[in-house]
Amino acid sequence: MKKAAYNIMPGTEEILKALGEQIKLARLRRDLSAELVAERAGISRSSLWKVESGNPAVAMGIYAAVLHALGNMDSDLLLVAKDDLFGRQLQDMNLLTRKRASRSRARTASAGSSRTAHRNGGKE
Repeated sequence: MKKAAYNIMPGTEEILKALGEQIKLARLRRDLSAELVAERAGISRSSLWKVESGNPAVAMGIYAAVLHALGNMDSDLLLVAKDDLFGRQLQDMNLLTRKRASRSRARTASAGSSRTAHRNGGKE
């Protein structure tokens, strides 16, 4: 069977390896065996080994299951991209390029009725 090819950047590969190492250390600090964590996560020991080595072929759901098996640590995934500084800077740049705020429908409607009144000699 042919192995799947992944275009993982070297920096990302290092992040995955560090994540795997942190997961392994969390398991060892809790004095939990690989067999027990794999069973709790509903995966095989070899899949757990892949997670702990930071293998990019492992699905994110498997990482979440392992973190949950370690004591509800999967909620930490909510911190990913929470403070998106780059995205906020891009958003702010788009706001700065606008010359004025868009017209609201209420202002457009009231401006239209005053034009009509002016054309009719003040009578609507």
